[in-house]
Amino acid sequence: MMEKTQAKPLTAAQQRQRDKKRRTWLRTGVQLFFFVSMPGAFVAGFSGVKQIFLHIGAGEVLSVDSFTLSLLGLCGFTLLFDRFFCGYACAFGSLGDAVWALSGLIQKKLFHRKKQLRLPERAVLLGQKVKYLLLAWLVALYVTRQEKLLTGASPWEVFSRLTALHLPPEGFGVGIGLLVLILLGMAVQPRFFCQFLCPMGAVFALLPVLPFARLHRQSDSCIPGCNACKQQCPVCLKLEETSLRSGECIACEACVGTCPKQNIHRWDMALCKSLWLPVLGKVLLFFLLGCWLGFCRFI
Repeated sequence: MMEKTQAKPLTAAQQRQRDKKRRTWLRTGVQLFFFVSMPGAFVAGFSGVKQIFLHIGAGEVLSVDSFTLSLLGLCGFTLLFDRFFCGYACAFGSLGDAVWALSGLIQKKLFHRKKQLRLPERAVLLGQKVKYLLLAWLVALYVTRQEKLLTGASPWEVFSRLTALHLPPEGFGVGIGLLVLILLGMAVQPRFFCQFLCPMGAVFALLPVLPFARLHRQSDSCIPGCNACKQQCPVCLKLEETSLRSGECIACEACVGTCPKQNIHRWDMALCKSLWLPVLGKVLLFFLLGCWLGFCRFI
């Protein structure tokens, strides 16, 4: 009788590639779940910013309404778990990932491009500053009670209506046009809106996230000149290269599965070696938070 052949153990590179695929599928599944169940979380959060500065501009006492509570909930979750909302739960960010992936597939299959078209790093680094200017401009409009200038011009409000299966009403031509331009940008740069135009992204990037919540790179053990983490990072960030840019990390964890030395860690990864449990734990906590804040469209 022939002896059964035993499967060969995976090499370190093969194991890393398998883990990377598992992380990708896990994140895609989580993004799809939140896209369907909580597409309005981003709009609710930024409406909190709007409400706060409208009250300040009117000289009114700040009150905690549902929108302000949504903003506080998102900011509190970010303080504890970094920008998990951006990387896994924001519907607009998930749309950007889907458009980027579709663009890459089209470029590969139809145009036979080996490397996906994207903006130069210098342009990306400059563009990342635009969202802070946009946030400051919006805050100025709210404080001066000029928010009517924005009527019909909000691309994320158009997106929110579409995810609720409602067509935007008349007068939203500017918002629709901006959404189309953003979709085109998403096709040539990963996380185009998140990096360049997202006012909530600017808020999250400015938050003082607890040190243990961030991803950390053990640079002493890195391969000289590797830069694998930066090459895979959608925001062109080499972890801990500068504390001023650390807030740009959207916690997508693309760098974790890419590092050939497995030098990128966070507290939850150290406690649990499983790929699934740390992510699913945060998914459960954010889902409960979202249900309490009224994000879930099915409750």
